[in-house]
Amino acid sequence: MTIDLSKFDNSWYRPGRSTLTQAIWFLVGLPLFRCSLLPFSFVRVSILRVFGATVGSRVVVKPGVQVKYPWLLWIGNHSWLGENCWIDNLAPVRIGQNVCISQGAYLCTGNHDWSDPAFGLIVKPITLRDGCWVGAKTVICPGVELEECAIAAAGSVVTKTIPAGEIHSGNPAKFTRQRPDGRKSDGHHGALNHPSQQNVSKA
Repeated sequence: MTIDLSKFDNSWYRPGRSTLTQAIWFLVGLPLFRCSLLPFSFVRVSILRVFGATVGSRVVVKPGVQVKYPWLLWIGNHSWLGENCWIDNLAPVRIGQNVCISQGAYLCTGNHDWSDPAFGLIVKPITLRDGCWVGAKTVICPGVELEECAIAAAGSVVTKTIPAGEIHSGNPAKFTRQRPDGRKSDGHHGALNHPSQQNVSKA
């Protein structure tokens, strides 16, 4: 098979906001949001909200975090985004409550169809349910869900759902053990099903 990138066409994709809004975000909002000189997390949270993100109370956003489209981002109460993590959300990313995303983690919602000579774009959402931990330098691939209290260990590449209470590590990430609290994988999906069901406070 021959790949011909001149035939690549993503004209079908709609990011959900006008070209003007996108331009303002990339030229003004994102540089300000990522500025390491901003000493307070609440300023970065406020910028996300101005551009359409749903962000709960007491959310911590460290310097250097990158977000593709804030209007496609939902974050529950008491969650943390570590330094230089990258939320590449061409599709919705939903983060539950008490979720920790550590330094340098990459949440990737876009991919390409390697079987398509035109290298067609594929986008799928990512969901991190309540109590999850995404370790430093971990890659979360399109369509992945971390169920309640799941852990993706540092440096892992996660290509499929991690069941509730399980710890996965490696490339590709595989089951290592249960969390020490003895939580069993029972198919429970936690509180995060849709932004309207999160009980998110914007205060």
